[in-house]
Amino acid sequence: MKVWVNGGLYEAEAARVSVLDHGLTVGDGVFETVKAVGGRPFALGRHLDRLTRSALGLGLPEPDLDEVRRACAAVLEANPMPLGRLRMTYTGGLSPLGSDRGDAGPTLVVALGESAPRPDSTAVITVPWTRNERSALAGLKTTSYAENVVALARAHGRGASEALFANTVGQLCEGTGSNVFVVVDGQLHTPPVASGCLAGITRALAVEWTGALETDLPFDVLESADEVFLTSTLRDVQAVHAVDGRALADAPGPVTAKAMRIFEERAAENPEP
Repeated sequence: MKVWVNGGLYEAEAARVSVLDHGLTVGDGVFETVKAVGGRPFALGRHLDRLTRSALGLGLPEPDLDEVRRACAAVLEANPMPLGRLRMTYTGGLSPLGSDRGDAGPTLVVALGESAPRPDSTAVITVPWTRNERSALAGLKTTSYAENVVALARAHGRGASEALFANTVGQLCEGTGSNVFVVVDGQLHTPPVASGCLAGITRALAVEWTGALETDLPFDVLESADEVFLTSTLRDVQAVHAVDGRALADAPGPVTAKAMRIFEERAAENPEP
């Protein structure tokens, strides 16, 4: 496998960043994950726009998107595979130990990993930890993912593939790497970005293509919702068949099945929606 690091392609075993890179020492970095089907990335433009927003929100220099596009193209060409997870990581670069950022310039790494198609439905759990909708990092896709690692490990330990968070005021927020939609009385809802959730690319497309309402929702809506589904880059639209062990009969339900069909059709029509 070949990886792009700071301007060139390297075999993965030879690819290197400094042990003093700020992305490693303090999590000072942002990233994007893009689905690539047969070497063709989906919604790359939207992901690059969000990479820029996240970088600027963290106070990093604006990424050179021409270089990022070249890196993505080079990595995809060098690593042919049917379904891939294209990952762009952009960090504060070589820096002193501590929170102060150095002046050596940012680090850019682009890598590709093979992925498998997701099942049509999955189980999720809720966790007692919260998202802080007032955090300096709210809405930014940063590399500070340790709390997601902890929550996802709990989910896996309970036979689920995702963990869902409330925010600090008890509203439904998001998953460790997904956005969440619920059907209540036949109407499709998803938490607004103001809840503290990430402005997911797949989420935005699902809202646009299905007419879902962006609604402040109590966390316990998961106990009574008729249908629940997740969206993310590699899940697309994925039905939820159980929440904390509560079965949702016949998942995917009719609203979810329609959303899955619409997303699949629209995504196939245009790789740059």
